[in-house]
Amino acid sequence: MLKSPAPVEQVPCVLFVQTDERFAERASLDLKEAGYTPVVVSDLNKGLRQFDLLQPAMVVVDCSLAGESGLKLCREIRQMGNRVPVVMLMSGESVDDRVACLEAGADDYVLKPYRPETFLQMVQVYLQPPESAKNEQLRFGDLVLDLSTRHALRNGRAIDLTMKEFELLKYLMSHPREVLKREQILENVWGYDFMGESNVIEVYIRYLRLKIEGEGEKRLIQTVRGVGYVLRES
Repeated sequence: MLKSPAPVEQVPCVLFVQTDERFAERASLDLKEAGYTPVVVSDLNKGLRQFDLLQPAMVVVDCSLAGESGLKLCREIRQMGNRVPVVMLMSGESVDDRVACLEAGADDYVLKPYRPETFLQMVQVYLQPPESAKNEQLRFGDLVLDLSTRHALRNGRAIDLTMKEFELLKYLMSHPREVLKREQILENVWGYDFMGESNVIEVYIRYLRLKIEGEGEKRLIQTVRGVGYVLRES
């Protein structure tokens, strides 16, 4: 009796939508060596077609791709209801740029010029297999976080989170009433060197608050000046 062939392991695909050929070339070589399949396109329409065709595990988009089309691509992916990790490639690190990325639905950003170790660590963080969390939930007051679906609920209201927002909220809810330093949050949520001082945490906290307090609910994420943040009711 013939044995069925062993299933072929699916190699994660990373879709690059950008015009920075040097970045794309170097990152593609590193991704291939790390066991991923990179695909590079240079404009919005090709990016959408390849996204639909390949269903990649991750998308890296140039924020300045032909004006705002990089952000537009991210928005269109989110409007499809797709939660694939989307990382924006940025030349600068201004607060306005980070806010624009979050508003478009991006999970994270990476700065030019290309830094191999930082970039590969980011990819590994987003593409590592999810931990088994069947029916597991974290609760704090009227806020519920479902670890299997990565959805949040507050007073029965469904809250849509990006992957990074989910990880940030999960970390806060795993340490209720404990003051968490900024360095702790960076290390445990981002999991890689964030290239020096950055107010990325403040930007994500701001948008997380907007989402979980969207109906005028009581503030849960409190700022501890000069230290970090704590999840508590007052």
